[in-house]
Amino acid sequence: MSQEWMIDVLQDLRNFAVKNDLAELAEQLDDTIHIAVTELTVKASQTVVSEQNAKPNGSVPGTRGAM
Repeated sequence: MSQEWMIDVLQDLRNFAVKNDLAELAEQLDDTIHIAVTELTVKASQTVVSEQNAKPNGSVPGTRGAM
């Protein structure tokens, strides 16, 4: 996941909220972290699939069916 920095920032904010007795904020940030991880994981999976589909399959263009 190339956007791990985002999760790190959210975790730092959550830790700050916990240390400063900001329970509701900490809870919201915990939910936000879970959502961010889920969305970033899905996006990364979609990127991998797109890259795999873009790779050449070894065929030479314009030679389909030519034998």
